[in-house]
Amino acid sequence: MSIAGDLIRGHTDAIILARLLQSDSYGYEINKTISTMTGGKFELKEATLYTAFKRLEEQDYIRSYWGDQGSGARRRYYSITPEGREACHRLQLEWLETRQIMDHLLEGKDTL
Repeated sequence: MSIAGDLIRGHTDAIILARLLQSDSYGYEINKTISTMTGGKFELKEATLYTAFKRLEEQDYIRSYWGDQGSGARRRYYSITPEGREACHRLQLEWLETRQIMDHLLEGKDTL
């Protein structure tokens, strides 16, 4: 069973920022890590990923730079900014609250 995109779509920024908290990275590597971490059940579409990168850069949550050329194609790397670290923390708290609400609703309890 793969994870429905609609379920995670609103959390794309949090997922990307959380990956960049670990280390600077580039799009393909981030997506491969997400796929590996979910056992292949979830990965971001390329258009979704790069749209999110653009949005996060415009919000000053990430910065991009070109990596060393070495062998192969030149890669555009992304790093998280201090503002991005704050946003990531806030988004993680929002996810915890959302998860708590969903668990509550699905368990059929009357009040939180």
